[in-house]
Amino acid sequence: MNRYLELGAVNRLEIVRSTDHGLVLSSEEGKEVLLPKRYVTEEMAIGEEIDVFVHTDSEDRLVATTERPLAMLGEAAVMEVVDVTHQGAFVDWGLPKDLFVPKMFQREPMKKGERHIVFVDYDERTHRLVGTQKIDKKLAKASKKSLKRNQEVQLLIYGRTDLGYKAVVEKRYDGLVFHSEVFESVDVGETKRGYVKRIRDDGKIDLLLRPIGKKSDDLAARKVLDYLESHKGMMPLNYKSDPERIKALLGLSRKNFKRALTKLLDANKVEVKENGTYLRVKN
Repeated sequence: MNRYLELGAVNRLEIVRSTDHGLVLSSEEGKEVLLPKRYVTEEMAIGEEIDVFVHTDSEDRLVATTERPLAMLGEAAVMEVVDVTHQGAFVDWGLPKDLFVPKMFQREPMKKGERHIVFVDYDERTHRLVGTQKIDKKLAKASKKSLKRNQEVQLLIYGRTDLGYKAVVEKRYDGLVFHSEVFESVDVGETKRGYVKRIRDDGKIDLLLRPIGKKSDDLAARKVLDYLESHKGMMPLNYKSDPERIKALLGLSRKNFKRALTKLLDANKVEVKENGTYLRVKN
């Protein structure tokens, strides 16, 4: 159970009493927060502990919900702009009360209906949760305890540089996919599956869009088979094919593709000819 109430995070709290407005929840230190009636279920009983997300209501009072936002404090996600004022914009972060993004925290003026990558931050001046587009220095530094080499992670591409694509890793860490490691289309704002290549001394993460080692070979082989199965058993590629052609059709490096071909040949699943590769027909 939480010792104190943590704004912007999931808290484990004890149900201590019922009121006309909902259930009152308490931390170990006796700090209380209301879970409004609309989130109360018949299974909830006084004395039990439940997990809730703590944020603020329209009057800036702490309030609990059993719902989860698209991103919590210290995390980033793609959010839609639902309203714009002179002071800033409101974005839908998955809760009834929208998240406010002050003008000073916008990279460019937001417009209603647009979708932007927004980081959930704490504003020291107002003591509220706010959104910001200026996420470069906000993202957390990873450690070898938090992530492991070759671990599969969720990526949110938030920028492009001369080195590669900048990505938010698991909604909170800062990472980079180098251009030399990209063999498929990548767009800013896109969510991708990635893999940890290395955690640098500065806490940033070098990333791959494919796993390392045997997992990479298995994934490449699956891509080749998927292509063959969806193109009447024929693929206009073989061991001599141009790297750019392989990249365009399969999103693989030439090295990865050749290893996949060898794996499938050894398993007697394909036949490689001068004009391409063919799926073997099962007898």
